[in-house]
Amino acid sequence: MTELVDRPANATRRSPDELEPIETASRDEISALQLSRLKWSLQHAYDNVAHYRAAFDAKGVHPGDLKQLSDLSLFPFTTKTDLRDNYPFGMFAVPQSQVIRVHASSGTTGRPTVVGYTEADIDTWANLVARSLRAGGVRSTDKVHIAYGYGLFTGGMGVHYGAERLGCTVIPISGGMTERQIQLITDFKPDAILVTPSYMLTIVDAMEHAGIDPASTSLRTGVFGAEPWTQEMRVELEDKLGIDAVDIYGLSEVMGPGVGQECVDTKDGLHIWEDHFYPEIVDPDTGEVLPDGSEGELVFTSLTKEAFPVVRYRTRDLTALLPGTARSMRRVHKITGRCDDMIILRGVNLFPTQIEELILATDVLAPQFECVLDRVGRLDRMTVRVESRHALSTEQAKDSAAALIRDVKNRIGVSVAVDVLSPESLIRSVGKAQRIVDQRPKS
Repeated sequence: MTELVDRPANATRRSPDELEPIETASRDEISALQLSRLKWSLQHAYDNVAHYRAAFDAKGVHPGDLKQLSDLSLFPFTTKTDLRDNYPFGMFAVPQSQVIRVHASSGTTGRPTVVGYTEADIDTWANLVARSLRAGGVRSTDKVHIAYGYGLFTGGMGVHYGAERLGCTVIPISGGMTERQIQLITDFKPDAILVTPSYMLTIVDAMEHAGIDPASTSLRTGVFGAEPWTQEMRVELEDKLGIDAVDIYGLSEVMGPGVGQECVDTKDGLHIWEDHFYPEIVDPDTGEVLPDGSEGELVFTSLTKEAFPVVRYRTRDLTALLPGTARSMRRVHKITGRCDDMIILRGVNLFPTQIEELILATDVLAPQFECVLDRVGRLDRMTVRVESRHALSTEQAKDSAAALIRDVKNRIGVSVAVDVLSPESLIRSVGKAQRIVDQRPKS
């Protein structure tokens, strides 16, 4: 495999807080590295994974057909269904003896997707998370509070190893135990917190309930990921906590957290680490590759993964590729929706994040909500159940509901019902928030 940077033997060791040379490389240098690594990755997948060999052959392509980066469009997509059909280890490209760790999805909608890592894969992952955290404003001297879940979910262990690689002092509390989270934040005085944004809100609510001003803590940086969140949510978190709130991106099928990162100095989208992952944007319906700047579905091909290479994996995340800013590598828009999170309500497409934006634009409603779908006769309907920030009278709750109904109709173009609840009525998330409750009968 082509090395990222050929460093002379007598080169001075880089400080963990300094940028890597590839982060500021030219587009030509990045593209040349991508082409070399992409040729290796396609051949590796074809030679060692029966699924890819069959899929390539069925489409009449061979790894040798890749002469330039645009030729990747000739190759077949990989979907979550492909991974589940080869459960548990059919997509692994190395012998089991070389796999030193396995992670998996929750499998709540079917068989889990299972991914494996060699020692080199784990090393790469730790390096990329360290790179991500540094870009997000975390420094090697920081104490880092990790409230992502540990276990088969990639979040906890992924950021843990990266924070250690950066040189941080790691506080691995995992998710849940909200009172304990607050105690350790208060007593240990961490500089940064890594957690889902929805659970951070739960912690903030609990702090306020306990009479603690969230802005009085030692926290300086929040690196939030594992679920879509909006610019309005960023403002809410930064105002409440007095921190810089930045986005981290990843998915277990591609690696885990650290595939992309928002830079704290610009906060203008996620820089994809293109030396290890080749991104494409495709039309979700036709699969056609779209030019940079066009909105579509994000697709990834791994360039360096040994145990679990992925070829044109369809993430279902909707975004657009943009030029680099704080780093040379291209950015994607902040991801606020997924193809499979989209609600089609009486012919109108909407995402829970659109509802979140409207809720956070008010001073009365809290960002704790769920969208409940049911069916009356042959018509689908949606009720937004949302908490108020403070106790409201019956009349105030009625007025707030009417205002949100009006905003949804005017901004999104569909009629919904709204039920304004008293504070702390909804179950709090200790991980990813469950925004959609589908009570429609199964066909």
